[in-house]
Order: sequence, then structure tokens, then C-alpha cells
Amino acid sequence: MDLKGKRIILASNSPRRKELLSGLNIDFEIDTENYFEESFGPEVPYDEVPRRMAEGKSHGFHRPLADNEILITADTMVILPETPGRPGEILGKPKDRADAVRMLRDLSGREHAVVTAVTLRDSRREETFSDTTLVWFKELSDSEIDYYIDNFRPFDKAGAYGVQEWIGYIGITRLEGSYFNVVGFPVQRVYEALLRFLLPA
Repeated sequence: MDLKGKRIILASNSPRRKELLSGLNIDFEIDTENYFEESFGPEVPYDEVPRRMAEGKSHGFHRPLADNEILITADTMVILPETPGRPGEILGKPKDRADAVRMLRDLSGREHAVVTAVTLRDSRREETFSDTTLVWFKELSDSEIDYYIDNFRPFDKAGAYGVQEWIGYIGITRLEGSYFNVVGFPVQRVYEALLRFLLPA
């Protein structure tokens, strides 16, 4: 991709987002200094939360953007839908081992949605989009959950799992939408958005 003299900045510590953006074969730098407080009120619909987080991270970037810079921010959340007798829930990163066990037990045998929102911004314009993938897990045994957590320690992952890891190999029975979105970055849509940003404003 010809960046036409633009500098791409990825404002994320995620090694998975770094790997996927690298897969586009473009040069970029990582700068995660940010003043945004990641919080939201109960009035915000679940599927809107990633968008608000991605936009907040973009506007919380620690400095103004130069005319030749494009900033990319993103947020991924696992959302359990409401079912009879069970409220819906956003699953963020687990606080500890017990929380990871709880999350994987909640995901076991159920469908959930993975929503990633991405914001691209330069000195003149801004675009945010969301991508949703539906994921189904088989019934996970306690021994499978314990093995995964103890060997892969998924404490930096929303929903306490990585689709590209052991638990995804043995546990995910079906997926509708972008696989890469579940990894944490809908890279094909990022590519299309970058093409738009490289056009004259």
C-alpha cells in the first residue's frame, strides 16, 4: 500500500493488533500515551460501548496530530446476549483467575458476539466503524477451562479467551463474520478505511 507520505500511528498495546496491521505490509509506529479514562454508564447500549471506547481513545491521544499523520484506535468486547433468566453482559478482560473461570463457564455452550470498533482520525477528519462476529462454543468441561487458563493465562483478552489459541481449536464450533475481528482487529475493514483516508480530503 502506498501511504502517500502519511505516517500511521497505532495507539494500542495489543500484540495481536500489531501483528494484524503488520500483515497489511505497511509501515506504522505504536504510541499508546493517552489520557482517556475507559468507563461508561449503564445507560449506554452494550453494542455501542466499543464505539465509545475507540472514539474516546482517539480523542484522548496525548498530542495533536500533524497533517501527515493518521491515528488508529480500537476496542474489542465480548457480549453475551440476554437469554430467558439470564441478563446480557459485557465481558472485558478478567480481573484474575477466578474471573476468567467465570467468563469461560458463561461462554460454554452458548452463542456470543465479539464487537470491535475502530476509529481512524487525522487532522481534518474522523471515521469510526464497528464489526460484529458471532461465535459459538461447545460445552466446555472444567478440566478444559482449567487447562487453558493455567497454560495460556488469557488475562489480557476480552472474554478470557483467544480464538487463535488452544481453546479456540477445541472449543469453537461455529463462527459467523470475520475471524480476524475475533482476534481483535477487523483488518480488512481497516484496510478499506485507510484507502479512503489516503484520498484527498
